[in-house]
Amino acid sequence: MQRLKNNDRGAVAVIVSLMIVPILILAALAIDVAAMHADRQQLRTGADAAALAAAQDCARDDCTTTESTAQTMADANFNGDGATGAIIELDETTGSVSAQTSAVREHWFGPIAGIDQTRLEAQASARWGYPTGGTAVLPLAYSWCELEAQTGIEVLRDGSGAVIGVDIPSTTPQRTIYSTKSSKTECTGRSNNKLPGGFGYLEPNPQNCGKTESVIDGWVETDPGNSAPSPCTNADFRKWVGKTVLLPIFDLAQGTGNNARYQIFGYAAFTLSSYHLGGSFSYNAPCSGSDRCVRGSFDRFVDLSEDFDYSPTSPRMGASVVALTE
Repeated sequence: MQRLKNNDRGAVAVIVSLMIVPILILAALAIDVAAMHADRQQLRTGADAAALAAAQDCARDDCTTTESTAQTMADANFNGDGATGAIIELDETTGSVSAQTSAVREHWFGPIAGIDQTRLEAQASARWGYPTGGTAVLPLAYSWCELEAQTGIEVLRDGSGAVIGVDIPSTTPQRTIYSTKSSKTECTGRSNNKLPGGFGYLEPNPQNCGKTESVIDGWVETDPGNSAPSPCTNADFRKWVGKTVLLPIFDLAQGTGNNARYQIFGYAAFTLSSYHLGGSFSYNAPCSGSDRCVRGSFDRFVDLSEDFDYSPTSPRMGASVVALTE
């Protein structure tokens, strides 16, 4: 009797039919999970942007627009429709805000495994405040009296008459700001300087002109004389032309000459356009001769660097600091 030979024809079709569901499920894992990951990244970016932008709104005294700001940032950072941005926590006392972005991912292969869609969320938090101390990149300081007298900016006072800040408008014209010796204001003493020998220069770091440390209510040593301090060079000033820097503003001064010092009241944002500080320290000189001056505008400015510490209760001088938190 002849034995039947084994016949494997059709086995592949059977195996494929048995594996089609697992294969589709794996496709769902590969494609849908990748799409979810991309959405989460976009939502996370949107949440970061929403928290930072909302903090900037509040730093400019406008916390009423944070909800619309959060939605705008969610839309701008999400490739597609349906992203939602919202503020989930806002505390003006502590200067903190938290934002959440969300969206629903409709799956392509997920329905095979009974998963039609997944809701995705991301959160981020930020803080804002006004500088309390840090590193000044230019060794210059001005009294709040000079700030008011030479710029026309309104100084804010409390019920007792004490200065609590300045009102920086949204746009300010460029002005030439003179050192005390040349300012011809009523802010100076008999020597036409706030202090004898004090022309408004701070004593910089001996190794770096752009590293002058100070804190609010702290005293900062001055560099006497009518010339820019050593080790500064013209290049140290020239590189900041066209950029916004934070200038220390002082309210008290004491001493003379090498022993003179200023007490820092706050920090104002100044956009430098030109200057003349004598000798080679000049760029598009806005004054001449023995006069010493800088030209630019005091502006509202949000600093995103880590050069300054900040607090929501510090004097408001137009400059604010915003940063993401953990």
